[in-house]
Amino acid sequence: MQRVLFQRVFGMLLALTGGTHLIPLITALIFQDGSRMAFSISSIGLMLIGALIWYPARHHKLDLRLREGFLVVGMSWMTMVLAGTVPMVMLEGHPISWVDAFFESMSGLTTTGATVLTGLDNMPKGLLMHRALLQWLGGMGIIVLAVAILPMLRIGGMQLYRAETPGPMKDSKLPPRITETAKALWMVYLGLTVLCALAYFSAGMNIFDAITHSFTTVPTGGYSNYDTSISYFNSPLIEIIASVFMIIGGANFALHYLAWRRATAQVYQQDAELKVYLWLLMIFAVIASGGIYFYGVEDHLSDAIRHGVFMTVSAMTSTGYTLDSFYLWPSFLPIFFVFIVFIGGCAGSTGGGMKVIRIMLLYKQAIREVLRVIHPTAITTVKINGRAVESRVISAVWAFFFIYMTIYAICSVILVATGLDMVTAFSAVAACLTQLGPSLGGVGAHYGDINDFAKVLLSFIMLLGRLEIFTLLVLFTPAYWKDV
Repeated sequence: MQRVLFQRVFGMLLALTGGTHLIPLITALIFQDGSRMAFSISSIGLMLIGALIWYPARHHKLDLRLREGFLVVGMSWMTMVLAGTVPMVMLEGHPISWVDAFFESMSGLTTTGATVLTGLDNMPKGLLMHRALLQWLGGMGIIVLAVAILPMLRIGGMQLYRAETPGPMKDSKLPPRITETAKALWMVYLGLTVLCALAYFSAGMNIFDAITHSFTTVPTGGYSNYDTSISYFNSPLIEIIASVFMIIGGANFALHYLAWRRATAQVYQQDAELKVYLWLLMIFAVIASGGIYFYGVEDHLSDAIRHGVFMTVSAMTSTGYTLDSFYLWPSFLPIFFVFIVFIGGCAGSTGGGMKVIRIMLLYKQAIREVLRVIHPTAITTVKINGRAVESRVISAVWAFFFIYMTIYAICSVILVATGLDMVTAFSAVAACLTQLGPSLGGVGAHYGDINDFAKVLLSFIMLLGRLEIFTLLVLFTPAYWKDV
């Protein structure tokens, strides 16, 4: 294991994180709130410590092997999460424990959106900017960010890209060099964020709310500056804007890049996963709207459609914005929104869940097995976008599905053993594993009332879900550490 490589990466990430803390520091200075000292210390301290760690290793030119890429990914995420924790525990007048700060930071960076904080309406603006910025940075992945803006890393970026990028089918017709790929994706990501902020501002948000909410909408994170989330604004136009950008965030960013590069929407029309994604959104929105109207949550059909569409988009893209206390709604509605997030967004998106492409492959493989029973000698293939899918990809998807559901079951039982009721435990694990955030039972409004062990376990589950299980799980296997 190349220790000098990790020293350089670790030092640069600390310095980078300290640099990002300058943004909430500037925000705190503008609004003259109580978070100025916390972000001053964290930004200067992290940049200084990072520089001291990086400096001795600055001249080393090392190649990164694939197995080391997994460790760098895991280490990088934990570094950013812990660094994000630092200013929260130093806030004056708003004491946040280390466990709560760690949970909040992990939830932000993984774009989960689960929060332990209450009274957000009166929180320092610096803290609110910090939470939003964590989600924005986590949206496309801190590894892609590092490779895009820190080419001086001089390590095998493609290994990092493959280890971090979500989804089973990661090969897209993007620029061949990882630095170019990362920059292309981030340009699209930044452009969409700017458009979202301008749209929010035009719809009536003040400039601060427009920026912070764009930071949490495009990455499908869901953090808001208010306890009542998007419903605080009571604006159908803002809800429409949020829905549009959540849908965009839940689609494959490679498609967005190609559409922009070629100046055509044809790439969207040719993508099978995107078509299924949009069809599922429409079907689920109809079901949700019908349920909301039928069970009397809303008296008017127009309001039922408004709430049904928004909540469906927010849930399936794993954003977690809410218009109401949906966990108190009658009948199947609360569990419906928690379950559809298991499908999630498209591969290569900022959305959570298992990804639409995996659901498509599982469905097609199941149909193929049924046909094999009827026609044992028939030769059938699973195809996506007109191309046959390799058997190893299908095997990997089935393995992912098994491990995903096993982790869900085991962690849910563990949380029940800590004293949480079954509804709270099972729904909290589902919401954190899929990056949904808001859930049911005791964590419907926030996660602040559950025990510390549950918060730490759920934080680990968030990271597992964000890195799509294998990237992190491989570090816990004896075979990985053999001959390292």
